[in-house]
Amino acid sequence: MDKEKLKLSFIRLKGYKSINSDGQKIDFQDVTVFIGANGAGKSNLVSFFSMLNHMMTGALQTYLGKNGSADSFLYYGAKTTTRIEASLNFKSSKEQDVYKFILSHAVGDTLIFNEETLSWKQKNSTKPFKLTLAPGLKESGLYAKTRGKGANARTAQVMYSLLSNCRVFQFHDTSSTARIRNKGYINDNRFLRSDGGNLAAFLYMLKSQQEKYYNRIIRYVRQILPQFGDFELHPSPLNENYILLNWKEKKSDYLFGPHQISDGSLRFICLATLLLQPPELLPSVIILDEPELGLHPSAIAILAGMTKTASKHCQIVLATQSPRLVDEFNPDNIVVVERNIFEDCSRYKTLQESQLDAWLERYSLSELWEKNVLGGQP
Repeated sequence: MDKEKLKLSFIRLKGYKSINSDGQKIDFQDVTVFIGANGAGKSNLVSFFSMLNHMMTGALQTYLGKNGSADSFLYYGAKTTTRIEASLNFKSSKEQDVYKFILSHAVGDTLIFNEETLSWKQKNSTKPFKLTLAPGLKESGLYAKTRGKGANARTAQVMYSLLSNCRVFQFHDTSSTARIRNKGYINDNRFLRSDGGNLAAFLYMLKSQQEKYYNRIIRYVRQILPQFGDFELHPSPLNENYILLNWKEKKSDYLFGPHQISDGSLRFICLATLLLQPPELLPSVIILDEPELGLHPSAIAILAGMTKTASKHCQIVLATQSPRLVDEFNPDNIVVVERNIFEDCSRYKTLQESQLDAWLERYSLSELWEKNVLGGQP
Protein backbone atom coordinates (compact mmCIF):
# COMPACT_ATOMS: atom_id res chain seq x y z
CA MET A 1 0.00 0.00 0.00
CA ASP A 2 1.23 3.56 -0.73
CA LYS A 3 3.31 4.72 2.24
CA GLU A 4 2.27 8.34 2.07
CA LYS A 5 -1.42 7.63 2.35
CA LEU A 6 -3.10 7.96 5.71
CA LYS A 7 -3.87 4.45 6.93
CA LEU A 8 -6.10 3.19 9.72
CA SER A 9 -3.57 2.36 12.44
CA PHE A 10 -5.78 1.34 15.35
CA ILE A 11 -9.15 1.82 17.02
CA ARG A 12 -9.87 2.23 20.72
CA LEU A 13 -13.39 1.15 21.52
CA LYS A 14 -15.28 1.10 24.83
CA GLY A 15 -18.80 0.10 25.80
CA TYR A 16 -19.81 -1.14 22.35
CA LYS A 17 -21.82 -4.37 22.31
CA SER A 18 -19.50 -7.13 23.63
CA ILE A 19 -16.62 -4.72 24.36
CA ASN A 20 -16.76 -3.54 27.97
CA SER A 21 -16.08 -0.09 29.41
CA ASP A 22 -12.40 -0.90 29.99
CA GLY A 23 -12.12 -0.95 26.23
CA GLN A 24 -9.96 -2.58 23.60
CA LYS A 25 -7.20 -1.33 21.32
CA ILE A 26 -7.51 -3.05 17.95
CA ASP A 27 -4.62 -2.77 15.50
CA PHE A 28 -4.89 -2.85 11.72
CA GLN A 29 -2.44 -3.84 8.98
CA ASP A 30 -2.71 -3.59 5.20
CA VAL A 31 -4.59 -6.91 5.51
CA THR A 32 -6.18 -7.76 8.87
CA VAL A 33 -7.96 -11.09 9.35
CA PHE A 34 -10.23 -11.54 12.38
CA ILE A 35 -10.83 -15.12 13.48
CA GLY A 36 -12.75 -16.55 16.42
CA ALA A 37 -15.67 -18.67 17.53
CA ASN A 38 -19.30 -17.75 16.95
CA GLY A 39 -20.32 -15.02 19.39
CA ALA A 40 -16.74 -13.97 20.15
CA GLY A 41 -17.16 -10.46 18.75
CA LYS A 42 -16.01 -10.47 15.11
CA SER A 43 -19.37 -9.36 13.75
CA ASN A 44 -19.65 -6.70 16.44
CA LEU A 45 -16.54 -5.02 15.05
CA VAL A 46 -18.00 -5.21 11.55
CA SER A 47 -21.21 -3.64 12.86
CA PHE A 48 -19.17 -0.79 14.37
CA PHE A 49 -17.91 0.07 10.89
CA SER A 50 -21.47 -0.20 9.57
CA MET A 51 -22.59 2.26 12.23
CA LEU A 52 -19.73 4.55 11.19
CA ASN A 53 -20.91 4.36 7.55
CA HIS A 54 -24.36 5.51 8.62
CA MET A 55 -22.95 8.25 10.85
CA MET A 56 -21.18 9.75 7.83
CA THR A 57 -24.47 9.95 5.90
CA GLY A 58 -26.50 11.46 8.75
CA ALA A 59 -28.38 8.20 9.29
CA LEU A 60 -27.21 7.07 12.73
CA GLN A 61 -30.71 7.11 14.21
CA THR A 62 -32.07 5.17 11.25
CA TYR A 63 -29.34 2.55 11.72
CA LEU A 64 -30.10 2.23 15.43
CA GLY A 65 -33.80 1.86 14.74
CA LYS A 66 -33.32 -0.81 12.07
CA ASN A 67 -30.95 -2.84 14.24
CA GLY A 68 -32.92 -3.20 17.43
CA SER A 69 -32.50 -0.24 19.73
CA ALA A 70 -29.86 2.05 21.19
CA ASP A 71 -29.87 -0.11 24.32
CA SER A 72 -28.69 -3.12 22.31
CA PHE A 73 -25.54 -1.29 21.15
CA LEU A 74 -24.36 -0.68 24.72
CA TYR A 75 -22.41 -3.33 26.61
CA TYR A 76 -25.10 -5.28 28.51
CA GLY A 77 -27.55 -2.44 27.95
CA ALA A 78 -28.00 1.07 29.32
CA LYS A 79 -28.39 -0.08 32.92
CA THR A 80 -24.81 -1.37 32.83
CA THR A 81 -23.19 0.95 30.28
CA THR A 82 -24.38 4.46 29.53
CA ARG A 83 -22.06 5.40 26.68
CA ILE A 84 -19.89 4.25 23.79
CA GLU A 85 -16.43 5.75 23.36
CA ALA A 86 -14.42 5.39 20.16
CA SER A 87 -11.17 6.72 18.79
CA LEU A 88 -10.00 6.04 15.23
CA ASN A 89 -6.34 6.75 14.54
CA PHE A 90 -5.00 7.28 11.01
CA LYS A 91 -1.27 7.61 10.36
CA SER A 92 1.18 8.22 7.54
CA SER A 93 4.91 8.88 7.53
CA LYS A 94 4.14 12.61 7.82
CA GLU A 95 1.07 13.03 10.00
CA GLN A 96 -1.52 11.57 12.34
CA ASP A 97 -5.27 12.21 12.29
CA VAL A 98 -7.59 11.16 15.13
CA TYR A 99 -11.38 11.11 15.28
CA LYS A 100 -12.96 10.64 18.70
CA PHE A 101 -16.58 10.51 19.76
CA ILE A 102 -18.72 9.62 22.75
CA LEU A 103 -22.30 8.47 22.22
CA SER A 104 -24.41 8.68 25.38
CA HIS A 105 -27.72 6.98 26.05
CA ALA A 106 -30.60 9.48 26.13
CA VAL A 107 -34.34 9.64 26.79
CA GLY A 108 -36.36 7.76 24.20
CA ASP A 109 -33.78 4.96 23.96
CA THR A 110 -31.48 6.79 21.59
CA LEU A 111 -27.82 7.78 21.43
CA ILE A 112 -26.60 11.36 21.17
CA PHE A 113 -23.13 12.82 20.66
CA ASN A 114 -21.83 13.84 24.05
CA GLU A 115 -18.44 14.58 22.51
CA GLU A 116 -17.01 14.68 18.96
CA THR A 117 -13.46 15.87 18.23
CA LEU A 118 -10.91 15.83 15.41
CA SER A 119 -7.17 16.30 15.73
CA TRP A 120 -4.37 16.63 13.21
CA LYS A 121 -0.67 16.47 14.02
CA GLN A 122 2.34 16.70 11.74
CA LYS A 123 5.29 14.40 12.43
CA ASN A 124 7.59 17.06 13.87
CA SER A 125 4.90 19.10 15.60
CA THR A 126 4.68 19.12 19.41
CA LYS A 127 1.01 20.05 19.60
CA PRO A 128 -1.87 18.81 17.45
CA PHE A 129 -4.46 21.03 15.81
CA LYS A 130 -7.75 20.16 17.52
CA LEU A 131 -11.31 20.80 16.46
CA THR A 132 -14.26 20.23 18.81
CA LEU A 133 -17.72 19.82 17.32
CA ALA A 134 -20.98 20.81 18.99
CA PRO A 135 -22.26 18.26 21.56
CA GLY A 136 -25.83 17.15 22.17
CA LEU A 137 -26.66 16.27 18.55
CA LYS A 138 -28.41 13.12 17.37
CA GLU A 139 -26.27 12.99 14.24
CA SER A 140 -22.60 13.67 13.62
CA GLY A 141 -21.68 17.32 13.10
CA LEU A 142 -18.70 16.41 10.92
CA TYR A 143 -20.30 16.80 7.49
CA ALA A 144 -21.72 20.25 8.31
CA LYS A 145 -18.24 21.38 9.38
CA THR A 146 -16.84 20.46 5.94
CA ARG A 147 -19.04 23.11 4.31
CA GLY A 148 -17.14 26.06 5.77
CA LYS A 149 -13.78 27.62 4.99
CA GLY A 150 -10.39 27.83 6.67
CA ALA A 151 -8.35 25.38 8.73
CA ASN A 152 -11.37 23.94 10.55
CA ALA A 153 -13.14 23.07 7.31
CA ARG A 154 -10.00 21.59 5.73
CA THR A 155 -9.40 19.38 8.76
CA ALA A 156 -13.03 18.27 8.73
CA GLN A 157 -12.88 17.53 4.99
CA VAL A 158 -9.84 15.27 5.36
CA MET A 159 -11.36 13.39 8.28
CA TYR A 160 -14.76 13.06 6.61
CA SER A 161 -13.08 11.59 3.52
CA LEU A 162 -11.12 9.09 5.63
CA LEU A 163 -14.16 7.92 7.59
CA SER A 164 -16.51 7.82 4.59
CA ASN A 165 -14.05 5.54 2.81
CA CYS A 166 -14.08 2.86 5.51
CA ARG A 167 -16.79 0.75 3.87
CA VAL A 168 -18.45 -2.50 4.84
CA PHE A 169 -19.40 -4.97 2.09
CA GLN A 170 -21.50 -8.09 2.48
CA PHE A 171 -22.69 -10.07 -0.52
CA HIS A 172 -24.68 -12.71 1.36
CA ASP A 173 -28.12 -11.85 -0.03
CA THR A 174 -28.36 -13.61 -3.38
CA SER A 175 -32.04 -14.54 -3.07
CA SER A 176 -34.46 -14.15 -5.96
CA THR A 177 -35.59 -10.78 -4.60
CA ALA A 178 -32.06 -9.42 -4.02
CA ARG A 179 -31.24 -6.23 -5.92
CA ILE A 180 -28.29 -7.91 -7.60
CA ARG A 181 -30.59 -10.37 -9.42
CA ASN A 182 -32.96 -7.69 -10.64
CA LYS A 183 -32.93 -4.65 -12.91
CA GLY A 184 -30.97 -1.66 -11.65
CA TYR A 185 -30.63 2.00 -12.62
CA ILE A 186 -27.88 2.17 -15.24
CA ASN A 187 -26.38 5.43 -13.93
CA ASP A 188 -25.97 4.08 -10.39
CA ASN A 189 -22.32 3.36 -11.16
CA ARG A 190 -20.01 5.74 -9.27
CA PHE A 191 -19.02 3.00 -6.81
CA LEU A 192 -19.99 -0.58 -6.01
CA ARG A 193 -22.68 -0.64 -3.35
CA SER A 194 -22.27 -2.57 -0.11
CA ASP A 195 -24.67 -5.35 -1.16
CA GLY A 196 -23.55 -5.47 -4.80
CA GLY A 197 -27.02 -4.30 -5.82
CA ASN A 198 -25.67 -2.12 -8.66
CA LEU A 199 -23.22 -4.74 -9.96
CA ALA A 200 -24.55 -4.69 -13.55
CA ALA A 201 -24.40 -0.88 -13.78
CA PHE A 202 -20.91 -0.79 -12.24
CA LEU A 203 -19.55 -3.45 -14.61
CA TYR A 204 -21.17 -1.63 -17.54
CA MET A 205 -19.29 1.53 -16.55
CA LEU A 206 -16.00 -0.37 -16.23
CA LYS A 207 -16.46 -2.01 -19.61
CA SER A 208 -17.11 1.39 -21.20
CA GLN A 209 -14.42 3.43 -19.39
CA GLN A 210 -11.92 1.07 -17.73
CA GLU A 211 -11.76 -1.92 -20.09
CA LYS A 212 -8.37 -3.13 -18.80
CA TYR A 213 -9.80 -3.66 -15.33
CA TYR A 214 -13.05 -5.08 -16.67
CA ASN A 215 -11.09 -7.69 -18.63
CA ARG A 216 -9.08 -8.57 -15.54
CA ILE A 217 -12.31 -9.25 -13.64
CA ILE A 218 -13.51 -11.50 -16.46
CA ARG A 219 -10.24 -13.49 -16.36
CA TYR A 220 -10.66 -14.14 -12.65
CA VAL A 221 -14.32 -15.13 -13.03
CA ARG A 222 -13.29 -17.69 -15.66
CA GLN A 223 -10.91 -19.30 -13.18
CA ILE A 224 -13.94 -20.22 -11.08
CA LEU A 225 -16.43 -20.66 -13.96
CA PRO A 226 -14.42 -22.11 -16.88
CA GLN A 227 -17.52 -22.12 -19.08
CA PHE A 228 -18.13 -18.40 -18.53
CA GLY A 229 -17.82 -16.28 -21.66
CA ASP A 230 -18.67 -12.66 -20.88
CA PHE A 231 -21.38 -10.42 -19.50
CA GLU A 232 -23.96 -9.08 -21.94
CA LEU A 233 -24.39 -5.61 -20.53
CA HIS A 234 -26.83 -3.48 -22.47
CA PRO A 235 -29.59 -1.05 -21.48
CA SER A 236 -32.97 -2.74 -21.32
CA PRO A 237 -34.88 -2.48 -24.65
CA LEU A 238 -38.03 -1.71 -22.67
CA ASN A 239 -36.41 1.04 -20.57
CA GLU A 240 -32.91 2.23 -21.45
CA ASN A 241 -32.44 3.64 -17.93
CA TYR A 242 -32.19 0.11 -16.52
CA ILE A 243 -29.78 -2.78 -16.92
CA LEU A 244 -29.69 -6.47 -16.00
CA LEU A 245 -26.73 -8.77 -15.26
CA ASN A 246 -27.06 -10.97 -18.34
CA TRP A 247 -24.25 -13.26 -19.50
CA LYS A 248 -23.23 -15.92 -22.01
CA GLU A 249 -21.14 -19.05 -21.93
CA LYS A 250 -18.20 -19.65 -24.25
CA LYS A 251 -19.11 -20.83 -27.76
CA SER A 252 -22.80 -20.24 -27.16
CA ASP A 253 -25.30 -17.56 -28.13
CA TYR A 254 -27.78 -18.55 -25.44
CA LEU A 255 -28.46 -15.60 -23.15
CA PHE A 256 -28.50 -16.34 -19.43
CA GLY A 257 -29.98 -14.02 -16.81
CA PRO A 258 -28.82 -13.21 -13.26
CA HIS A 259 -31.33 -15.75 -11.94
CA GLN A 260 -29.24 -18.45 -13.67
CA ILE A 261 -26.04 -17.83 -11.69
CA SER A 262 -25.42 -19.91 -8.57
CA ASP A 263 -25.22 -18.14 -5.21
CA GLY A 264 -21.53 -18.89 -4.75
CA SER A 265 -20.64 -17.81 -8.28
CA LEU A 266 -22.54 -14.55 -7.89
CA ARG A 267 -20.78 -13.78 -4.61
CA PHE A 268 -17.40 -14.47 -6.20
CA ILE A 269 -18.24 -12.10 -9.09
CA CYS A 270 -19.05 -9.39 -6.53
CA LEU A 271 -15.79 -10.00 -4.68
CA ALA A 272 -13.75 -9.96 -7.90
CA THR A 273 -15.40 -6.72 -9.00
CA LEU A 274 -14.80 -5.10 -5.61
CA LEU A 275 -11.17 -6.13 -5.22
CA LEU A 276 -10.03 -5.84 -8.84
CA GLN A 277 -11.61 -2.49 -9.71
CA PRO A 278 -9.32 0.43 -10.67
CA PRO A 279 -7.15 1.55 -7.71
CA GLU A 280 -8.51 5.09 -7.83
CA LEU A 281 -12.05 3.77 -7.22
CA LEU A 282 -11.16 1.58 -4.23
CA PRO A 283 -12.32 2.66 -0.76
CA SER A 284 -9.43 3.37 1.62
CA VAL A 285 -10.58 0.55 3.95
CA ILE A 286 -12.69 -2.43 2.82
CA ILE A 287 -14.42 -4.50 5.52
CA LEU A 288 -15.73 -7.92 4.47
CA ASP A 289 -17.73 -10.19 6.77
CA GLU A 290 -17.34 -13.92 5.98
CA PRO A 291 -16.36 -13.42 2.31
CA GLU A 292 -15.81 -17.18 1.97
CA LEU A 293 -19.55 -17.94 2.26
CA GLY A 294 -20.62 -20.32 -0.51
CA LEU A 295 -17.21 -20.42 -2.20
CA HIS A 296 -15.43 -23.56 -3.41
CA PRO A 297 -12.05 -24.14 -1.63
CA SER A 298 -10.18 -23.29 -4.85
CA ALA A 299 -12.05 -19.98 -5.01
CA ILE A 300 -10.92 -19.13 -1.48
CA ALA A 301 -7.26 -19.25 -2.57
CA ILE A 302 -8.08 -16.91 -5.46
CA LEU A 303 -9.98 -14.62 -3.06
CA ALA A 304 -6.83 -14.37 -0.94
CA GLY A 305 -4.80 -13.46 -4.03
CA MET A 306 -7.26 -10.73 -5.00
CA THR A 307 -7.16 -9.42 -1.43
CA LYS A 308 -3.37 -9.13 -1.55
CA THR A 309 -3.58 -7.35 -4.92
CA ALA A 310 -6.09 -4.80 -3.58
CA SER A 311 -4.06 -4.29 -0.37
CA LYS A 312 -1.34 -2.59 -2.42
CA HIS A 313 -3.75 0.34 -2.76
CA CYS A 314 -6.10 0.09 0.25
CA GLN A 315 -6.54 -1.72 3.55
CA ILE A 316 -8.59 -4.91 3.77
CA VAL A 317 -10.33 -6.19 6.90
CA LEU A 318 -11.71 -9.74 6.81
CA ALA A 319 -13.84 -11.47 9.45
CA THR A 320 -13.78 -15.18 8.68
CA GLN A 321 -14.51 -18.70 9.90
CA SER A 322 -12.48 -20.31 7.10
CA PRO A 323 -9.28 -22.21 8.04
CA ARG A 324 -8.50 -22.37 4.31
CA LEU A 325 -8.50 -18.57 4.05
CA VAL A 326 -6.40 -18.16 7.21
CA ASP A 327 -3.64 -20.32 5.68
CA GLU A 328 -3.22 -17.79 2.88
CA PHE A 329 -1.92 -15.10 5.26
CA ASN A 330 0.90 -14.53 7.73
CA PRO A 331 0.47 -14.68 11.53
CA ASP A 332 1.01 -10.90 11.74
CA ASN A 333 -2.16 -10.46 9.67
CA ILE A 334 -4.28 -12.42 12.15
CA VAL A 335 -6.29 -10.99 15.06
CA VAL A 336 -7.78 -13.63 17.35
CA VAL A 337 -11.13 -12.68 18.88
CA GLU A 338 -12.16 -14.46 22.07
CA ARG A 339 -14.90 -14.14 24.62
CA ASN A 340 -13.28 -13.72 28.04
CA ILE A 341 -15.47 -15.85 30.32
CA PHE A 342 -14.17 -14.19 33.49
CA GLU A 343 -14.77 -10.61 32.33
CA ASP A 344 -17.76 -11.40 30.05
CA CYS A 345 -16.39 -9.38 27.15
CA SER A 346 -14.57 -9.67 23.82
CA ARG A 347 -10.80 -9.57 23.64
CA TYR A 348 -8.79 -8.90 20.45
CA LYS A 349 -5.24 -10.27 20.24
CA THR A 350 -2.86 -9.69 17.32
CA LEU A 351 -0.64 -12.70 16.65
CA GLN A 352 3.14 -12.35 16.68
CA GLU A 353 4.93 -14.58 14.17
CA SER A 354 8.10 -14.65 16.30
CA GLN A 355 6.16 -16.36 19.10
CA LEU A 356 4.95 -19.11 16.77
CA ASP A 357 8.18 -19.98 14.91
CA ALA A 358 8.61 -23.38 16.58
CA TRP A 359 4.97 -24.32 15.98
CA LEU A 360 4.98 -23.16 12.34
CA GLU A 361 7.86 -25.50 11.54
CA ARG A 362 5.43 -28.41 11.99
CA TYR A 363 1.93 -27.03 11.56
CA SER A 364 -0.02 -24.61 9.39
CA LEU A 365 -1.88 -21.65 10.87
CA SER A 366 -5.23 -23.38 10.41
CA GLU A 367 -3.97 -26.48 12.24
CA LEU A 368 -2.77 -24.32 15.11
CA TRP A 369 -6.19 -22.65 15.16
CA GLU A 370 -7.97 -26.01 15.24
CA LYS A 371 -5.65 -27.25 18.02
CA ASN A 372 -6.49 -24.06 19.97
CA VAL A 373 -2.85 -22.98 20.11
CA LEU A 374 -3.88 -19.60 18.71
CA GLY A 375 -7.11 -19.40 20.70
CA GLY A 376 -10.32 -18.40 18.99
CA GLN A 377 -12.10 -21.71 19.64
CA PRO A 378 -15.38 -22.20 21.55
